[in-house]
Amino acid sequence: MTKREFIIDNGREKIQEFGHLHKNVAVKYLMKRRRSVLMTKNLEKVESLFADLPRKISIIGKQITHIYEVNWERQGVTEFEGSRFVFTLKPLDN
Repeated sequence: MTKREFIIDNGREKIQEFGHLHKNVAVKYLMKRRRSVLMTKNLEKVESLFADLPRKISIIGKQITHIYEVNWERQGVTEFEGSRFVFTLKPLDN
């Protein structure tokens, strides 16, 4: 199975990405966004990045478009900020 081209539409911008399945492309993109929040040390910047995380994304393929609702949660109260930002994907009916 070869990688296919997808367009990720997060409401603000459209990003070209390659992958096998719509959901896998969505998870890969959201993990990149999560990583940017995790690696930031400045608490004010963390808050602004967390507020800017996408709540709804569309993965556009050649024939089918899948829309997902993203639920971001904060978990844990440890000094490691990274363990706190968790997301779940809920597919919306097209």
